[in-house]
Amino acid sequence: MNIAITPNFLSLQTLNVNLTQVCTIVIVAVGMTLVIATGGIDLSVGSLMAISGALAPMIFMGTILGIDPVWLAVTVAIIISVGVAGLLGAFNGWLVAKFDIQPIVATLVLFIAGRGIAQVMTNGNLQVFHVPEFQFIGLGRVFGLPFQAIIMAVIVIGAAWMFRRTVFGRQILAVGGNQNAAVLSGVPVSRVKIAVYTISGLLSGIAGLIVIAINSASDANLVGMGMELDAIAAVAVGGTLLSGGRASIWGTLLGAMTIQIVRYTLLANGVPDAAAMVVKAAIIIAAVWLQRKARTS
Repeated sequence: MNIAITPNFLSLQTLNVNLTQVCTIVIVAVGMTLVIATGGIDLSVGSLMAISGALAPMIFMGTILGIDPVWLAVTVAIIISVGVAGLLGAFNGWLVAKFDIQPIVATLVLFIAGRGIAQVMTNGNLQVFHVPEFQFIGLGRVFGLPFQAIIMAVIVIGAAWMFRRTVFGRQILAVGGNQNAAVLSGVPVSRVKIAVYTISGLLSGIAGLIVIAINSASDANLVGMGMELDAIAAVAVGGTLLSGGRASIWGTLLGAMTIQIVRYTLLANGVPDAAAMVVKAAIIIAAVWLQRKARTS
């Protein structure tokens, strides 16, 4: 079993399937990369996707607000949904920065409560819709390219540029590398932490909208389920130190694509998805082991 014998692996259809399935993972993983680079972790990304995905249809279908015309309702829905996810991300950052709560504990709050909030918002009901103006973000194409892939590319390029060219990017790495030294150097540690969790929330909100646009439905029980693990896996496989202080956006992209290709190859060769998840876990363990070996050598 390998890529070479996977049926139609190099076909345009297969490449398109892998690309569209990896976009949301990459988008969330970029935010996760920023958080992990500061020495943190964000377990709430999947729940924030669910909240964003639950709120948007309620707005553009008129359950709340009742805005016309449709294009305006869609615009407002996107802005508010992503904004709410960003505010909840900022709440995570506030808990971490102001109360010095361990990130895994701080973000566990919304990991648990966030999905419950989304379920309460929708009464646990599936929201089915047909709104082409909104669904374009998940199903539309520009010059033959999936629009969601264009969104992903803009986010990846922007984040990579930020790390290489901006003071904020250097501050993120400084906080993750040695927080005490960063404080002495005048880095606004609290603001940096709140900012990265806010960005993670915003990107999770965007990913949640793409998911429901693809499915033409929003299910608060399923949207974003397990996404935190996929994002962390992409970051780890991509070479970003889980202890903070070093980050690679391009590595995160390659990590997400590697995991997706391995999963697709296994499924295409008749390996059950449960077994594919075990292989993915093995890849994560190997990536962490290699990081540890590199640090001690």
